[in-house]
Amino acid sequence: MLRLDFAKMGGLVPAIAQDEKTGEVLMLAFMNQAAWEETLKTRRATYYSRTRDILWVKGLTSGHIQHVKEIRVDCDHDTVLLKVKQEGGAACHTGHVSCFHQRVEDGGLVTMGTPAFDPKEVYK
Repeated sequence: MLRLDFAKMGGLVPAIAQDEKTGEVLMLAFMNQAAWEETLKTRRATYYSRTRDILWVKGLTSGHIQHVKEIRVDCDHDTVLLKVKQEGGAACHTGHVSCFHQRVEDGGLVTMGTPAFDPKEVYK
């Protein structure tokens, strides 16, 4: 089995989720060894929540699951790229398609696009 270098960041590696068809970067999260193994086993993106100190399957609460279609690992084996099919049309907990929906402009942030869902309705 491929061994990732979890030691560089204290047991974690960054994991980038990218839309398999459009190439849009949807989000960045972190994986520990258990999240990595679960993702490989289930082909559903599983991450490690640093704030809650638990594994979380993306979309388990919202229904916006990420089905992993392809996995790439960088040359140092310390970053993962997941090419996913995003259920529900949005990866961000704000309801936007991508977590990267804010553009820096004139020293401030400009929100691009509108949410695909209302987070108040999804995360009750």
